[in-house]
Amino acid sequence: MALACAAVLGAGTAAAGCNENRVVEVGDTVFSLAQETYGDHEKWTLIYYANEAALKASTFKLSPGMEVFVPCAPGQEAPVVDAAPLQRPDAEMVLLTGSNYAPFTDKDWPGQGMAVELVNAALESTPSPVPYAIVWEDDWARHLSPILSEKQADMGFPWLKPDCAATPDDERCANFHFSDPLVEVLIMLFVRADGDFTYQSDADIPGKTLCRPEGYFTHDLDRDGREWLRKGMITLVQAATPQACFELLTKGEVDAVTVNVFLGANTIDEMGLRGKVVPLERPLSSEGLHVIISKTHWRGTTFLYRLNAGLAALKASDRYNEIVARHLAVFWKNMKRGAS
Repeated sequence: MALACAAVLGAGTAAAGCNENRVVEVGDTVFSLAQETYGDHEKWTLIYYANEAALKASTFKLSPGMEVFVPCAPGQEAPVVDAAPLQRPDAEMVLLTGSNYAPFTDKDWPGQGMAVELVNAALESTPSPVPYAIVWEDDWARHLSPILSEKQADMGFPWLKPDCAATPDDERCANFHFSDPLVEVLIMLFVRADGDFTYQSDADIPGKTLCRPEGYFTHDLDRDGREWLRKGMITLVQAATPQACFELLTKGEVDAVTVNVFLGANTIDEMGLRGKVVPLERPLSSEGLHVIISKTHWRGTTFLYRLNAGLAALKASDRYNEIVARHLAVFWKNMKRGAS
């Protein structure tokens, strides 16, 4: 269901403990726990990512009796950015990224973004670490070609991975290898708060009109068991921008907007739609952000092995969750706290 209850609960101060394990009771959701803990249901991602493995395994559902860790939201102090001692401008291994993709990569973000800090930490955690450089090109259209395809840089990040089994001819699938995911990003359905759109299962979606911005992936709408587009079960509107999608939603011309949780929250905040547009509690899909390397790169296997080994070690440590939690906290603190 939509978060209509949030308007009743209000946005008061935190009322429950944090940095502790909590036993789930009947009716608890990550949204209600965030409201109880932080006085703000929209900070549910802090709880989700602190318990990602368990919540993914249970399809995002909290079951009575299970334990979840509820972290505290960091205070107002400036976030401490991890050092990157192996990052050197003249290193032989060069990684490419771009700005304007907060909270994942942005030159003006603390640590230049969550994905940058995760790459730094993974490359430090790998067996036999080597120096590396990170270079920036804010024109993302140039990343795959010519920069990565012509080996002007070795690896690029962060990139979504298409459904390569279903679309092997996709440019990324045909020409690039993918690392293990740096982080999983939830794709949500954003709806009008006064509407009656429910999403308990995929059976609730056929017949709906969804908006996703032009140029964005659609493979999750056609994955096995769905095939909503191939079979004409939904109407997909591809507006020019995320803002255009949300405008169509407020006018009642589409039933829902489907974008990632961070883009959706930021767009709602920028457009002053707090309290008018809300995410449904069930994610539509989860998409990984990856490091990619050209299949013709002569050291592709070596570089990917090194990165994946470091990423596995990082995810087995507390440092991974600390980095993710820090950037989530920055994201929510940066929200302008518009209308509610």
